[in-house]
Amino acid sequence: MTPRTLLPMAAALVCMSVAATYADPANLQRFELANTQITLHQHGFLNDEELATLRLVGQNEEALALFLPEGSGFGALAVAPADGFIRNGMPAASAVALSDLPDMERAKQAAIAECNSLRSGGRACEIVLEIAPR
Repeated sequence: MTPRTLLPMAAALVCMSVAATYADPANLQRFELANTQITLHQHGFLNDEELATLRLVGQNEEALALFLPEGSGFGALAVAPADGFIRNGMPAASAVALSDLPDMERAKQAAIAECNSLRSGGRACEIVLEIAPR
């Protein structure tokens, strides 16, 4: 299990699409794709470009493969609200995606811990994407 920063992943997704870890259920969007359930936490700090890019993961197998290259295990993406996910067409340095973890809780905890260690300041990192096998 190796943390992966999002520079290559988000750059590819951008090209393809032009202090809580649990969101209100009304702000969740779920997708099912390739035997995988993807949950998007639609936080208010995410802009339209970021939401579109994250939705692409739930609707496109190639985008999903960037997060789960082996297609198994649990994954999570954490973002620092002050840094955002994508700024000026590039992923934020603090945005962290982890995959191939044994359960969702560990995936979320690990992604948040790594993101918090990289954030520039402001509020603690939050989960924006959960990826789980069905």
